[in-house]
Amino acid sequence: MVLGQDEAERALAAARAESEQKTQARRAAAASAIGTTIEWYDFFLYNTAAALVFPHVFFPSSSTYAGVMQSFATYAVGFAARPIGAAIFGHWGDRIGRKTTLIVTLLLMGISSGVVGMLPGTAQIGVAAPLILVLLRLLQGIAIGGEWSGSVLLAMEWGDQRKRGMLGAFAQVGVPVGLVLGTGGMTLLSALVSDDAFTSWGWRIPFLASLVLVGVGLMIRLRILETPMFATVVAEKRAARNPVGDVIKKHWREILLSAGLRFSEQMPFYLFTSYVLVYVVAAHHFTKTFVLNAVLVGAALELVMIPYFARLSDRIGRKRVYLTGAIGIAVIAFPYFWLLTNGNKLVIFLAIVLAMVPHSMQYGPQASLIGESFPTHLRYGGAGLGYQLASVFAGGPAPLLAAWLFHTTETPYSISVYMVVAAAVTVLCVLLIPDRSRADITDDSVYLRAK
Repeated sequence: MVLGQDEAERALAAARAESEQKTQARRAAAASAIGTTIEWYDFFLYNTAAALVFPHVFFPSSSTYAGVMQSFATYAVGFAARPIGAAIFGHWGDRIGRKTTLIVTLLLMGISSGVVGMLPGTAQIGVAAPLILVLLRLLQGIAIGGEWSGSVLLAMEWGDQRKRGMLGAFAQVGVPVGLVLGTGGMTLLSALVSDDAFTSWGWRIPFLASLVLVGVGLMIRLRILETPMFATVVAEKRAARNPVGDVIKKHWREILLSAGLRFSEQMPFYLFTSYVLVYVVAAHHFTKTFVLNAVLVGAALELVMIPYFARLSDRIGRKRVYLTGAIGIAVIAFPYFWLLTNGNKLVIFLAIVLAMVPHSMQYGPQASLIGESFPTHLRYGGAGLGYQLASVFAGGPAPLLAAWLFHTTETPYSISVYMVVAAAVTVLCVLLIPDRSRADITDDSVYLRAK
């Protein structure tokens, strides 16, 4: 009788534990998606403002070309800061845990963006305005540098390990959602107010709204427990004392390959969502609202495509899906700019939207492909450094280099060559990185056996 009662109690306890695990997994997925949405909302607001507003507000005495270059230079600063954020928060994420670190990154990004919305222009405070803008962009970059890997791991390390591709995509979906909200806010304001009003004060409203979103994000993240994988590392006293140093020393190859596989994903993405605002408006004199609407629809398409390709990678493998997307970028590189240059309004709109498909093929499985490349006790720092290192060489310089290439060569096809070279780098790195789509990443020995 006692044995029967004990068995029943154990079964009940197991059922409660399983129910709690599922609840936490759902919360982790939601926190991952919502947190990255808020962070990327802030980041994309800056991207759009850098293309449309900042040359007038912070660099008013420069020529049109010089103003765009200076504005995109401040934009690039945020990318250069990302590896710094990955190192700082990667250290603490692998020392004290994912949850606490992610709360700090969310606060840092939200407050920085709110201050951008209140920052006076050069006409009011002189040269201090662009200098403060650069400082705030640095803080944004540091926050994003620590955010991505933590959000990915929060979902990946809580959920069903047979669905890691899909779970990692919850953090990735935050990018198009943030783009929809950020670009959508700018689109709505540019349509509702005059150009003068938009340049004067309208652009500030979405930045200030980020402070409200941060409050929502904090409420969600405070309810999440630490991931069971990292909790096991702490319980077994396997947490590294110097995780960033250890991962650079022991997994430098995976860091470099993770950075390289992002070239054909990240660089074209910022051409598709930021530089295109400058190129199409200048080449065809279309309204800013028209181009913003096309980018907005493309981002909405990614909301469907990213989870689809992530789930597909769970079935057929990450590398197969990723390689297809990288080759797709090379294939569309020349047709894309030919259509933007020679197409009519409808053709240009479709070109901007459909360019997001090969990007989604890479971005969907990317989180799990990178995250699976590192052991649990070094995963926050390793994945973050690999992911963010690409920002220095691929994403950050992309609009700046595109503007320079077009100005220097007077042909957009020089930018197409740039895209093909990026795709070649990615294909090589994807071929070299191990595919651990079906490996047991709870067992760190799998990484030792691979050495």
